[in-house]
Amino acid sequence: MDKFRMMFQFLQSNQESFMNGICGIMALASAQMYSTFEFSCPCMPEYNYTYGIGLLVIPPIWFFLLGFVLNNNVSVLAEEWKRPTGKRTKDPTVLRYMFCSITQRSLIAPALWVSVTLMDGKSFLCAFSINLDIEKFGNTSFFRGMSEMERSRLLARIPCPDLFEHQEIRVAATRYIKCISQACGWIFLLMMTFTAFLIRAIRPCFTQAAFLKTKYWSHYIDIERKMFDETCKEHAKSFAKVCIHQYFENVSGEMQSFHRQRCGKDDGADEEEDKRSDEDKLLGIRAQDDMNKVLWNWHTCKPPLALRKDQMDGENNSKLNGTINGAFNGFANGHTHETEKKEWAVYYSKV
Repeated sequence: MDKFRMMFQFLQSNQESFMNGICGIMALASAQMYSTFEFSCPCMPEYNYTYGIGLLVIPPIWFFLLGFVLNNNVSVLAEEWKRPTGKRTKDPTVLRYMFCSITQRSLIAPALWVSVTLMDGKSFLCAFSINLDIEKFGNTSFFRGMSEMERSRLLARIPCPDLFEHQEIRVAATRYIKCISQACGWIFLLMMTFTAFLIRAIRPCFTQAAFLKTKYWSHYIDIERKMFDETCKEHAKSFAKVCIHQYFENVSGEMQSFHRQRCGKDDGADEEEDKRSDEDKLLGIRAQDDMNKVLWNWHTCKPPLALRKDQMDGENNSKLNGTINGAFNGFANGHTHETEKKEWAVYYSKV
Protein backbone atom coordinates (compact mmCIF):
# COMPACT_ATOMS: atom_id res chain seq x y z
CA MET A 1 0.00 0.00 0.00
CA ASP A 2 2.87 2.35 0.77
CA LYS A 3 4.37 1.71 -2.66
CA PHE A 4 1.14 2.69 -4.38
CA ARG A 5 0.92 5.80 -2.20
CA MET A 6 4.49 6.79 -3.09
CA MET A 7 3.81 6.18 -6.78
CA PHE A 8 0.64 8.28 -6.64
CA GLN A 9 2.49 11.13 -4.89
CA PHE A 10 5.22 10.99 -7.54
CA LEU A 11 2.67 11.17 -10.33
CA GLN A 12 0.97 14.09 -8.63
CA SER A 13 4.26 15.95 -8.26
CA ASN A 14 5.19 15.34 -11.89
CA GLN A 15 2.30 16.56 -14.01
CA GLU A 16 3.72 15.30 -17.31
CA SER A 17 4.31 11.78 -15.99
CA PHE A 18 0.85 11.77 -14.45
CA MET A 19 -0.83 12.73 -17.73
CA ASN A 20 1.25 10.19 -19.66
CA GLY A 21 0.11 7.54 -17.19
CA ILE A 22 -3.52 8.58 -17.65
CA CYS A 23 -3.12 8.36 -21.44
CA GLY A 24 -1.59 4.88 -21.14
CA ILE A 25 -4.43 3.71 -18.90
CA MET A 26 -7.00 5.09 -21.33
CA ALA A 27 -5.29 3.34 -24.23
CA LEU A 28 -5.31 0.01 -22.38
CA ALA A 29 -8.92 0.59 -21.38
CA SER A 30 -9.94 1.19 -24.99
CA ALA A 31 -8.29 -2.04 -26.12
CA GLN A 32 -9.86 -3.96 -23.22
CA MET A 33 -13.28 -2.51 -23.93
CA TYR A 34 -13.08 -3.57 -27.57
CA SER A 35 -12.01 -7.10 -26.62
CA THR A 36 -14.95 -7.46 -24.20
CA PHE A 37 -17.40 -5.69 -26.50
CA GLU A 38 -19.97 -7.99 -28.08
CA PHE A 39 -20.18 -7.08 -31.76
CA SER A 40 -23.70 -7.62 -33.09
CA CYS A 41 -24.27 -6.46 -36.64
CA PRO A 42 -28.00 -5.90 -37.33
CA CYS A 43 -27.66 -7.59 -40.76
CA MET A 44 -30.22 -5.25 -42.27
CA PRO A 45 -29.45 -3.05 -45.25
CA GLU A 46 -30.92 0.02 -43.56
CA TYR A 47 -28.73 -0.19 -40.45
CA ASN A 48 -25.52 -2.04 -41.36
CA TYR A 49 -23.61 1.00 -42.58
CA THR A 50 -24.76 3.18 -39.68
CA TYR A 51 -23.82 0.55 -37.09
CA GLY A 52 -20.41 -0.24 -38.59
CA ILE A 53 -19.30 3.38 -39.12
CA GLY A 54 -20.78 4.39 -35.76
CA LEU A 55 -18.70 1.74 -34.02
CA LEU A 56 -15.64 3.06 -35.80
CA VAL A 57 -16.27 6.77 -35.07
CA ILE A 58 -18.37 7.31 -31.94
CA PRO A 59 -16.15 5.53 -29.33
CA PRO A 60 -13.02 7.47 -30.48
CA ILE A 61 -14.92 10.73 -30.08
CA TRP A 62 -15.92 9.66 -26.56
CA PHE A 63 -12.33 8.72 -25.69
CA PHE A 64 -11.11 12.05 -27.12
CA LEU A 65 -13.52 14.06 -24.97
CA LEU A 66 -12.69 11.88 -21.95
CA GLY A 67 -9.02 12.72 -22.47
CA PHE A 68 -9.87 16.42 -22.25
CA VAL A 69 -11.98 15.84 -19.13
CA LEU A 70 -9.25 13.92 -17.29
CA ASN A 71 -6.53 16.41 -18.23
CA ASN A 72 -6.02 19.03 -15.50
CA ASN A 73 -4.40 21.44 -17.95
CA VAL A 74 -7.75 22.04 -19.68
CA SER A 75 -8.94 24.21 -16.80
CA VAL A 76 -5.58 26.01 -16.78
CA LEU A 77 -5.87 26.67 -20.51
CA ALA A 78 -9.46 27.91 -20.23
CA GLU A 79 -8.60 30.14 -17.27
CA GLU A 80 -5.59 31.63 -19.07
CA TRP A 81 -7.59 32.17 -22.25
CA LYS A 82 -10.60 33.86 -20.62
CA ARG A 83 -8.87 35.86 -17.88
CA PRO A 84 -8.72 39.66 -18.16
CA THR A 85 -5.43 40.96 -19.50
CA GLY A 86 -4.67 43.28 -16.58
CA LYS A 87 -0.96 43.87 -16.08
CA ARG A 88 0.04 40.59 -17.72
CA THR A 89 -0.27 40.13 -21.45
CA LYS A 90 -1.44 36.89 -23.03
CA ASP A 91 0.86 34.97 -25.31
CA PRO A 92 -1.09 33.13 -28.04
CA THR A 93 1.86 30.81 -28.72
CA VAL A 94 1.77 29.54 -25.12
CA LEU A 95 -1.97 28.90 -25.35
CA ARG A 96 -1.46 27.15 -28.68
CA TYR A 97 1.31 24.98 -27.20
CA MET A 98 -0.86 23.98 -24.23
CA PHE A 99 -3.81 23.13 -26.50
CA CYS A 100 -1.62 21.06 -28.83
CA SER A 101 -0.10 19.20 -25.88
CA ILE A 102 -3.55 18.36 -24.49
CA THR A 103 -4.81 17.31 -27.92
CA GLN A 104 -1.84 15.04 -28.58
CA ARG A 105 -2.37 13.15 -25.33
CA SER A 106 -6.13 12.91 -25.88
CA LEU A 107 -5.66 11.37 -29.33
CA ILE A 108 -3.78 8.29 -28.09
CA ALA A 109 -6.80 6.28 -26.93
CA PRO A 110 -8.98 7.13 -30.00
CA ALA A 111 -6.14 6.22 -32.35
CA LEU A 112 -5.71 2.88 -30.60
CA TRP A 113 -9.45 2.17 -30.82
CA VAL A 114 -9.57 2.96 -34.55
CA SER A 115 -6.49 0.85 -35.27
CA VAL A 116 -7.79 -2.15 -33.28
CA THR A 117 -11.21 -1.86 -34.93
CA LEU A 118 -9.72 -1.75 -38.42
CA MET A 119 -7.39 -4.66 -37.68
CA ASP A 120 -10.30 -6.77 -36.48
CA GLY A 121 -12.43 -5.91 -39.52
CA LYS A 122 -15.89 -6.65 -38.09
CA SER A 123 -17.20 -3.10 -38.29
CA PHE A 124 -15.77 -2.73 -41.80
CA LEU A 125 -17.50 -5.97 -42.85
CA CYS A 126 -20.82 -4.83 -41.39
CA ALA A 127 -20.64 -1.42 -43.03
CA PHE A 128 -19.56 -2.41 -46.56
CA SER A 129 -20.96 -5.89 -47.12
CA ILE A 130 -23.84 -4.42 -49.14
CA ASN A 131 -21.44 -2.94 -51.70
CA LEU A 132 -19.79 -6.26 -52.57
CA ASP A 133 -19.72 -7.72 -56.05
CA ILE A 134 -20.70 -11.22 -54.99
CA GLU A 135 -20.07 -12.73 -58.43
CA LYS A 136 -16.33 -12.72 -57.70
CA PHE A 137 -16.63 -15.23 -54.84
CA GLY A 138 -18.02 -18.41 -56.44
CA ASN A 139 -21.20 -19.83 -57.89
CA THR A 140 -23.83 -17.10 -57.78
CA SER A 141 -26.59 -18.71 -59.85
CA PHE A 142 -29.04 -18.30 -56.95
CA PHE A 143 -28.30 -14.57 -57.04
CA ARG A 144 -29.31 -13.85 -60.62
CA GLY A 145 -33.09 -13.98 -60.37
CA MET A 146 -33.35 -11.68 -57.35
CA SER A 147 -34.56 -8.13 -57.31
CA GLU A 148 -32.41 -5.25 -56.12
CA MET A 149 -34.05 -5.19 -52.69
CA GLU A 150 -33.60 -8.93 -52.22
CA ARG A 151 -29.95 -8.69 -53.21
CA SER A 152 -29.36 -5.96 -50.65
CA ARG A 153 -31.00 -8.02 -47.92
CA LEU A 154 -28.93 -11.07 -48.86
CA LEU A 155 -25.66 -9.14 -48.88
CA ALA A 156 -26.52 -7.52 -45.56
CA ARG A 157 -26.63 -11.02 -43.99
CA ILE A 158 -22.99 -11.83 -44.84
CA PRO A 159 -21.67 -10.67 -41.41
CA CYS A 160 -24.17 -13.04 -39.72
CA PRO A 161 -23.16 -16.70 -40.23
CA ASP A 162 -26.50 -18.01 -38.92
CA LEU A 163 -28.53 -16.06 -41.48
CA PHE A 164 -26.45 -16.59 -44.65
CA GLU A 165 -26.87 -20.05 -46.14
CA HIS A 166 -23.98 -20.15 -48.63
CA GLN A 167 -21.02 -20.46 -46.29
CA GLU A 168 -18.31 -20.67 -48.97
CA ILE A 169 -19.33 -17.33 -50.47
CA ARG A 170 -19.67 -15.80 -47.00
CA VAL A 171 -16.18 -16.92 -45.95
CA ALA A 172 -14.60 -15.61 -49.17
CA ALA A 173 -16.40 -12.25 -48.90
CA THR A 174 -15.51 -11.94 -45.21
CA ARG A 175 -11.82 -12.55 -45.90
CA TYR A 176 -11.85 -10.04 -48.74
CA ILE A 177 -13.39 -7.24 -46.67
CA LYS A 178 -11.21 -7.99 -43.62
CA CYS A 179 -8.13 -7.83 -45.83
CA ILE A 180 -9.12 -4.36 -47.00
CA SER A 181 -9.90 -3.34 -43.41
CA GLN A 182 -6.49 -4.48 -42.15
CA ALA A 183 -4.77 -2.64 -44.99
CA CYS A 184 -6.61 0.54 -43.96
CA GLY A 185 -5.57 -0.12 -40.36
CA TRP A 186 -1.88 -0.36 -41.24
CA ILE A 187 -2.12 2.78 -43.37
CA PHE A 188 -3.78 4.58 -40.46
CA LEU A 189 -1.03 3.46 -38.06
CA LEU A 190 1.65 4.55 -40.51
CA MET A 191 0.07 7.98 -40.93
CA MET A 192 -0.32 8.49 -37.18
CA THR A 193 3.25 7.41 -36.48
CA PHE A 194 4.66 9.61 -39.21
CA THR A 195 2.63 12.60 -37.99
CA ALA A 196 3.80 12.04 -34.43
CA PHE A 197 7.38 11.86 -35.68
CA LEU A 198 7.01 15.17 -37.49
CA ILE A 199 5.50 16.86 -34.45
CA ARG A 200 7.94 15.49 -31.87
CA ALA A 201 11.19 15.50 -33.80
CA ILE A 202 11.22 17.96 -36.68
CA ARG A 203 9.28 20.92 -35.24
CA PRO A 204 11.76 21.74 -32.41
CA CYS A 205 14.63 21.68 -34.90
CA PHE A 206 13.25 24.63 -36.86
CA THR A 207 11.88 26.72 -33.99
CA GLN A 208 13.95 25.66 -31.00
CA ALA A 209 13.98 29.07 -29.28
CA ALA A 210 10.25 29.57 -29.67
CA PHE A 211 9.62 25.97 -28.61
CA LEU A 212 11.65 26.39 -25.41
CA LYS A 213 9.92 29.71 -24.65
CA THR A 214 6.42 28.35 -25.04
CA LYS A 215 7.29 25.18 -23.09
CA TYR A 216 8.80 27.22 -20.23
CA TRP A 217 5.85 29.58 -19.86
CA SER A 218 3.29 26.80 -20.14
CA HIS A 219 5.05 25.05 -17.25
CA TYR A 220 5.17 28.34 -15.38
CA ILE A 221 1.40 28.87 -15.71
CA ASP A 222 0.73 25.37 -14.40
CA ILE A 223 3.16 25.72 -11.48
CA GLU A 224 1.91 29.21 -10.60
CA ARG A 225 -1.65 27.96 -10.35
CA LYS A 226 -0.62 25.02 -8.15
CA MET A 227 1.40 27.23 -5.81
CA PHE A 228 -1.45 29.76 -5.62
CA ASP A 229 -3.86 26.97 -4.67
CA GLU A 230 -1.41 25.66 -2.04
CA THR A 231 -0.96 29.17 -0.62
CA CYS A 232 -4.72 29.64 -0.45
CA LYS A 233 -5.09 26.30 1.32
CA GLU A 234 -2.41 27.21 3.86
CA HIS A 235 -4.01 30.61 4.41
CA ALA A 236 -7.47 29.10 4.79
CA LYS A 237 -6.12 26.53 7.27
CA SER A 238 -4.37 29.21 9.35
CA PHE A 239 -7.38 31.52 9.08
CA ALA A 240 -9.72 28.80 10.33
CA LYS A 241 -7.32 27.84 13.13
CA VAL A 242 -6.95 31.42 14.37
CA CYS A 243 -10.70 32.07 14.02
CA ILE A 244 -11.60 28.97 16.03
CA HIS A 245 -8.94 29.75 18.60
CA GLN A 246 -10.26 33.28 19.08
CA TYR A 247 -13.81 31.96 19.28
CA PHE A 248 -12.99 29.58 22.10
CA GLU A 249 -10.98 32.28 23.86
CA ASN A 250 -13.94 34.67 23.78
CA VAL A 251 -16.58 32.11 24.77
CA SER A 252 -14.67 30.22 27.47
CA GLY A 253 -12.15 32.78 28.71
CA GLU A 254 -12.24 31.60 32.32
CA MET A 255 -11.63 27.98 31.40
CA GLN A 256 -8.77 29.04 29.13
CA SER A 257 -7.12 31.07 31.91
CA PHE A 258 -7.54 28.17 34.34
CA HIS A 259 -5.96 25.83 31.83
CA ARG A 260 -3.01 28.18 31.36
CA GLN A 261 -2.38 28.31 35.12
CA ARG A 262 -2.16 24.56 35.30
CA CYS A 263 0.13 24.22 32.26
CA GLY A 264 3.84 24.82 32.52
CA LYS A 265 5.83 27.60 30.93
CA ASP A 266 7.10 25.38 28.10
CA ASP A 267 3.57 24.59 26.96
CA GLY A 268 2.70 28.28 26.99
CA ALA A 269 5.78 29.09 24.96
CA ASP A 270 4.91 26.39 22.43
CA GLU A 271 1.36 27.69 22.15
CA GLU A 272 2.60 31.24 21.64
CA GLU A 273 5.03 30.05 18.97
CA ASP A 274 2.31 28.10 17.15
CA LYS A 275 -0.02 31.07 17.36
CA ARG A 276 2.69 33.36 16.04
CA SER A 277 3.38 31.01 13.12
CA ASP A 278 -0.33 30.89 12.27
CA GLU A 279 -0.46 34.68 12.44
CA ASP A 280 2.50 34.89 10.05
CA LYS A 281 0.80 32.56 7.57
CA LEU A 282 -2.15 34.94 7.35
CA LEU A 283 0.14 37.40 5.52
CA GLY A 284 -1.73 40.38 6.97
CA ILE A 285 -5.11 39.33 5.52
CA ARG A 286 -7.44 38.93 8.49
CA ALA A 287 -10.90 39.76 7.14
CA GLN A 288 -13.27 38.08 4.71
CA ASP A 289 -13.71 41.19 2.59
CA ASP A 290 -9.94 41.62 2.29
CA MET A 291 -9.52 38.01 1.16
CA ASN A 292 -12.31 38.35 -1.38
CA LYS A 293 -10.65 41.50 -2.72
CA VAL A 294 -7.30 39.71 -2.99
CA LEU A 295 -8.85 36.79 -4.92
CA TRP A 296 -10.76 39.16 -7.20
CA ASN A 297 -7.64 41.20 -7.93
CA TRP A 298 -5.69 38.01 -8.67
CA HIS A 299 -8.27 37.03 -11.26
CA THR A 300 -8.80 40.44 -12.85
CA CYS A 301 -5.28 41.88 -12.64
CA LYS A 302 -2.47 39.40 -12.19
CA PRO A 303 0.94 40.91 -11.38
CA PRO A 304 3.34 41.44 -14.28
CA LEU A 305 6.07 38.89 -14.89
CA ALA A 306 8.90 41.28 -13.99
CA LEU A 307 10.69 40.54 -10.73
CA ARG A 308 12.49 43.63 -9.34
CA LYS A 309 14.04 42.28 -6.16
CA ASP A 310 17.59 42.16 -7.48
CA GLN A 311 17.29 45.68 -8.88
CA MET A 312 16.04 47.05 -5.56
CA ASP A 313 18.78 45.27 -3.67
CA GLY A 314 21.36 46.76 -6.04
CA GLU A 315 19.99 50.27 -5.52
CA ASN A 316 19.99 49.84 -1.74
CA ASN A 317 23.55 48.54 -1.78
CA SER A 318 24.70 51.46 -3.92
CA LYS A 319 23.08 53.95 -1.56
CA LEU A 320 24.63 52.25 1.46
CA ASN A 321 28.07 52.26 -0.14
CA GLY A 322 27.69 55.94 -1.02
CA THR A 323 26.81 56.80 2.56
CA ILE A 324 29.78 54.89 3.95
CA ASN A 325 32.15 56.47 1.47
CA GLY A 326 30.79 59.93 2.33
CA ALA A 327 31.30 59.36 6.03
CA PHE A 328 34.79 58.06 5.44
CA ASN A 329 35.72 61.17 3.43
CA GLY A 330 34.43 63.52 6.13
CA PHE A 331 31.07 64.38 4.59
CA ALA A 332 28.10 64.23 6.91
CA ASN A 333 24.54 64.06 5.78
CA GLY A 334 22.77 67.36 6.33
CA HIS A 335 25.89 69.59 6.11
CA THR A 336 26.44 69.22 2.38
CA HIS A 337 24.13 68.59 -0.50
CA GLU A 338 24.08 65.12 -1.95
CA THR A 339 25.95 65.07 -5.23
CA GLU A 340 26.28 62.34 -7.73
CA LYS A 341 29.53 60.47 -7.50
CA LYS A 342 31.16 58.98 -10.54
CA GLU A 343 33.53 56.07 -10.29
CA TRP A 344 36.49 55.91 -12.63
CA ALA A 345 38.36 52.71 -13.39
CA VAL A 346 42.00 53.11 -14.46
CA TYR A 347 43.82 50.18 -16.06
CA TYR A 348 47.64 50.02 -16.18
CA SER A 349 49.55 47.90 -18.62
CA LYS A 350 53.04 46.55 -18.09
CA VAL A 351 53.66 45.96 -21.76
